Amino acid sequence: MAKTAWIFPGQGSQKIGMGADLFAQSELKAQLELAEKILGWSVPEICNHPDDKISQTLYTQPGLYVVETLLVDHLKQQGQSPDYVAGHSLGEYVALYAAGVFDFETGLKLVKRRAELMNGAAGGQMAALIGFNSDQLQEQIEKTENVVLANDNSAAQVVISGTPEAVDQVLANIKVKRAVKLNVSGAFHSPLMADAATEFQQILDEITFNSAQIPVLSNVDPTPTTDAALLKQRLTQQMTGSVRWREICLKLSELEVEQVVEIGPGNVLTGLMKRTCPEILLQNIS
Repeated sequence: MAKTAWIFPGQGSQKIGMGADLFAQSELKAQLELAEKILGWSVPEICNHPDDKISQTLYTQPGLYVVETLLVDHLKQQGQSPDYVAGHSLGEYVALYAAGVFDFETGLKLVKRRAELMNGAAGGQMAALIGFNSDQLQEQIEKTENVVLANDNSAAQVVISGTPEAVDQVLANIKVKRAVKLNVSGAFHSPLMADAATEFQQILDEITFNSAQIPVLSNVDPTPTTDAALLKQRLTQQMTGSVRWREICLKLSELEVEQVVEIGPGNVLTGLMKRTCPEILLQNIS
C-alpha cells in the first residue's frame, strides 16, 4: 500500500465562507453547539461574516481547528487513515487530534487560549520573504539581535520574526525579490513570545496527552513520533520555536510517502510541498 500523509494548514489559510458545506450537515449540529459553548461565539456565523472577522487571530485559530477537525472526522468515517500527520503552526493541533492525542473539546480549549495569548502579544513584527539568498539571510539574522527565522517554508519562501526595528534592519541588508510584512500583532514563533509561552505551559501541564495512534511530525522537530510526553514537549516549544516546514516535507519524502493530502481551506501547504518534493502526489480536501 502506498504511504499517505495528512497535513493541516494554519493561520493565513482562512477565508470567508470556509466550512459552509460542513456546517449545513445536521449530524454536526451537536459538535458545533459544543464549540459555541467553549468559545462563546458561533463558528459558522464568524466564518460567514462579511466583515472578514475570521481573519482576526481570536477567531482564525479556533475557526480553522473546528473546520479541519470536522473534515478529519468525515474522512475517518469513510474508513480513511494516513500513515503520518503534520500541521503548520496552528495546524499541528489538528494533527494531534487526528492522531488521537486529545479529543475535540480538549484541543479546542487549548487553541482558544493559544489564540487569546497570541492576540494579546504586542510589539512584534513578521515578514514573509520570497526569492532571496539563504546564506545572506542567515548571515544577517545572526548579526541582528531580536530577529529569528520563524517559518522555514521552502527554499524560496520563509518568514522572519522579531522586533519591528530588527525586521527592518534585516530587510534593509539583504536582496529579496519580494518582502511582505504580515498583519499580526506579535513576533510569533520567536523568543519574544516567551511570556505567552510560559502562561500557555501552565495550561498544557494540566492536560493528559495520549500516545499517538499515527506518528506525528512536529513543527520544532520533524522526526515522527507517537510518544505522548515528547509530543507535549514539542508543542510547548512551538510558540517560541521555528516552524521547520521545509524539513517536514523532506522527511515525508525520506519516509517514502507517495501521497500528501492537505485537509483544510486553501492550498498553501501543497504549494510548498510541490516546490520541495515534486515527486509526491498531492490532493486538497477543503
